[in-house]
Amino acid sequence: MMDMLLMIIKAFAVGGVLCAIGQVLILKTQLTSARILVGYVTAGVILGALGLYKPLIDFAGAGATVPLTGFGYTLAHGAIEAVRSEGLLGAFTGGVVAAAGGISAAVFFGYFAALIFKPKMKS
Repeated sequence: MMDMLLMIIKAFAVGGVLCAIGQVLILKTQLTSARILVGYVTAGVILGALGLYKPLIDFAGAGATVPLTGFGYTLAHGAIEAVRSEGLLGAFTGGVVAAAGGISAAVFFGYFAALIFKPKMKS
């Protein structure tokens, strides 16, 4: 029970810090949300390539894999593994194959939410 509570606290803390950094960037810079999102994905790729993101995942679990930095890490890790096993073609397919479950879930739940809720125009 205590192990699970500690895991939840670590995930909440790391995920919260990543989200807080994004919020500070939105509030204190002229960067658009889209540029910040791309920056997070790119940061995940770079930190993964440097070997710094895997220890964070081991420490925080979902607190490190759910934010966009985790998506970038998954894309890069999948591409690297696919290049090792399939050659150059793996550089183009590996990332998408590795992230396919998350991408499919996002599409499914986005479509499901669109069916349930009535969209409104911004005024």
